[in-house]
Amino acid sequence: MSASVTAYIGLGSNLDGPQKQIKSAVASLARIEGVVQVACSQLYRSPPMGPQDQPEYVNAVAAVESGLSALELFHETQNIEKQQGRVREGQRWGPRNIDLDLLLFGSQSVSLPGLKIPHYGIAERAFVLVPLAELAGQFEVPGLGTVESLLGQLDCTSIVPYTT
Repeated sequence: MSASVTAYIGLGSNLDGPQKQIKSAVASLARIEGVVQVACSQLYRSPPMGPQDQPEYVNAVAAVESGLSALELFHETQNIEKQQGRVREGQRWGPRNIDLDLLLFGSQSVSLPGLKIPHYGIAERAFVLVPLAELAGQFEVPGLGTVESLLGQLDCTSIVPYTT
């Protein structure tokens, strides 16, 4: 294990009890050996990014402290998706019971097959930046600016706190 790094993980769900799916994934993150959960944003509702003929999404961002490498943490998030029944087939941006994206890994930039950090769509996705700003508004996204400055460039009116 290497030195501890704060990583930010985006969570999203729009099937099979989205609130329950996200809470389960957050609990699973905290159980990863070498990971300490630091915080989780509140839950937000957002319209689907892809095809519009699917349920709205529930999104959040979790912050974790980890001594794992970025690739090791990425593999752990993929394992959580599999444990919760995620199948990576079919329609891109289609409905899913859980989606975990490794958004940021400290101030590191990572470019590996299947893994790009900062996450390739971070600057254009209000459903990621709104909960991320709740945890780390002044965080400097490598090569892009602060989370709050990126958020200020987007229309966030469709991202609203989730209420039951």
